[in-house]
Amino acid sequence: MDVEGETSVKDSPHSRRTGTDAATDAIGNQAPETAAELATGSGAPQPRERTLEQALGQQVRALRRDLDLTVSDLASAAGIAVGTLSKIENGLISPSLATLQAISTVLNVPISSLFTSFEEKRDCSYVQAGGGVRIERRGTKVGHQYELLGHALGGEVAVEPYLITLSEEAVPYSGFRHAGVEFIHMLTGEVVYRHGERTYHLKPGDSLLFDSAASHGPEELLVRPMTYLSIIIYPREAG
Repeated sequence: MDVEGETSVKDSPHSRRTGTDAATDAIGNQAPETAAELATGSGAPQPRERTLEQALGQQVRALRRDLDLTVSDLASAAGIAVGTLSKIENGLISPSLATLQAISTVLNVPISSLFTSFEEKRDCSYVQAGGGVRIERRGTKVGHQYELLGHALGGEVAVEPYLITLSEEAVPYSGFRHAGVEFIHMLTGEVVYRHGERTYHLKPGDSLLFDSAASHGPEELLVRPMTYLSIIIYPREAG
């Protein structure tokens, strides 16, 4: 018997499920497994999520250091305790607007600039076919053409993706050296590519990943013209 004023489960409109409803529930129940199955195979860690307090603190610290101020200098000028400023910079507390106003006044920046690092957009570079920027590099002198396919504005590492073309007039050169690592993927032509003490016969579809601090470069140009993708990755210098 139903209790007066209540709706029984069997009589509730929500209890009458259609086939579509059931299918939707089934898909929803499988969502976590599907998400796991579709996860990238990369070993890269998940991006670190920052709280507003952490982003604010990092921005205050960066601005303070730009002015060559100590924690004590800024705290004294802003009229707040050194311990309070230390907690702000470490993202441990949420400061009042009055405190933020005092800090921004000493730093000589708008109060809104203290939040810019939290609101920053993720970088993205889009280059249409044939729209890369021609770059002059050391290899240009020996007929190697470099087309920059993208540019990252920020981040802890610098990434330079190039489309490299070696024309009929190009000459071999295996003396390139620079910091970081380099990945090359052969698109057209054939080359004997040297890295350190070893050489590799590269054909279309072949790839090479190496420490670019060792001498490297195309040593024998077997089939010209040739093109290959070169991606150079190295730590971005601080400051």
